Amino acid sequence: MPISFDHTRIRVSNLEKSINWYCLTSGFEVLRRTDKSPSGNQLAHLCIPGSEHKLELTFSPDYKVKFPEDLVHTCIRVDDIVAHCTMLEDANIEIWPEDWKAKFTSGGNKMAFITDPDGYEVEILEH
Repeated sequence: MPISFDHTRIRVSNLEKSINWYCLTSGFEVLRRTDKSPSGNQLAHLCIPGSEHKLELTFSPDYKVKFPEDLVHTCIRVDDIVAHCTMLEDANIEIWPEDWKAKFTSGGNKMAFITDPDGYEVEILEH
């Protein structure tokens, strides 16, 4: 039987806020939710349509989300990075580098980052 990469789990400090953020910014949809896992956590499994890999958001009221800066990031690919970043900017999501528009039109790398409510970075690349 072949091996596949199923999901990545991150801890979040506010499950609803994180679900809404990932759905708005990165095209995720809620696949399923669990109010109480065997270890007592609230879980939300998110997926991007057409992608097999899932993102598991885990919330526990007694767990403080803390990790070293730049330790973990996820990455999404979009068809049109300029359109996607413009949509994010219109939704008041901070994009970095802040001069992304100039870099994209001058032939620079089309790579941008956004930061989720808990400080996890999401890299955005164009297909």
